[in-house]
Amino acid sequence: MHVNGRVWGATPSEQQAKYPCDAVLKVPCEGWTRAVDVSAPCDLVYRWLQQLTIAPYSYDWIDFRGQKSPDRLTPDLPPPAVGQNFLVFDIVEFEADRHITGVLPERLVPRHGRMAVTYAVSARGAGGCRLVVKVAAEARTAPHHRVLRRLLAWGDLVMMRKQLLTLKRLAERDAAEARH
Repeated sequence: MHVNGRVWGATPSEQQAKYPCDAVLKVPCEGWTRAVDVSAPCDLVYRWLQQLTIAPYSYDWIDFRGQKSPDRLTPDLPPPAVGQNFLVFDIVEFEADRHITGVLPERLVPRHGRMAVTYAVSARGAGGCRLVVKVAAEARTAPHHRVLRRLLAWGDLVMMRKQLLTLKRLAERDAAEARH
């Protein structure tokens, strides 16, 4: 992990790669990249990403007002749709079993700056995948904006690390159950 809060688990090539969120914002941005290996197929991990439309899967007592994120896939959950809520973002693009990309709604921009996110899955090894999340955060230059962005990056890292590890655990559990 880098000491600036921008990276957790991502390889240098994943940090430098282009993701759909990079094309969404038309302002100078910095990237925050988080990643984890998951011993489950891409379609199952993607299905867990769809659950992010209904629950955060991080520290529920903070993110979900004390409600518990479901520990099983929600039956008949609608597929992603442009404009649908996705955590604090609105979905702007998706590709089944590959990625979900969202943008921070305008009402939140004054507080956080412009932001976009891509949750991407790619096959890795026999039956496994790589889950990479890229956040593109507006790189405002005023000193107080730089300080706030650093704090936001650290907060995002803590919450997203928990989220990714939770999604990994749940997808791996489901994959193991499907094998038996």
